[in-house]
Amino acid sequence: MASTIRDLLSFIVRSYPHKGDLSKGRVTKLVYLSDWRHALTEGCQITPIRWKFDNFGPFVWDVYETAVKYEDLFVIRETTNMFGTDKTLILASDEDHPPNLKKSEKAAARHVIKTTSQMNWDDFIGLVYSTYPVLASERYTYLDLVALSKEYKKTEIYQGRAAFA
Repeated sequence: MASTIRDLLSFIVRSYPHKGDLSKGRVTKLVYLSDWRHALTEGCQITPIRWKFDNFGPFVWDVYETAVKYEDLFVIRETTNMFGTDKTLILASDEDHPPNLKKSEKAAARHVIKTTSQMNWDDFIGLVYSTYPVLASERYTYLDLVALSKEYKKTEIYQGRAAFA
């Protein structure tokens, strides 16, 4: 059974080193990348999210709605980015909440955090758009990460890679 969005989200926002980077968009993509990484390494997603490839890459409202719903665990902070554009941050309000995640799920999320935490927005989005589900799918379709991970593992691109993207 997949873990909850709440638990993965809590783990990510508590573990991510640069809290000012935890915009609604980045956090959603971090959850996507964690689901994708876990599909590659373990054959299943961490969350039950049904990812959709829309104008902004893999996207769902589930992550943000979870943060809003669990106000005891998360705080939504409205701010502006360095260009003066509005930015919504998702932060932990309870740093002591122990997320209920399996060892493999934490490992996938840690890998995503380690890989992406030093990336600026453009590099981060470039990584998201370079993942196989995005490259192999048409916009406005749902991304079956488990099926796509099996398909990806059969490609020449995958052979011999560390298999993140």
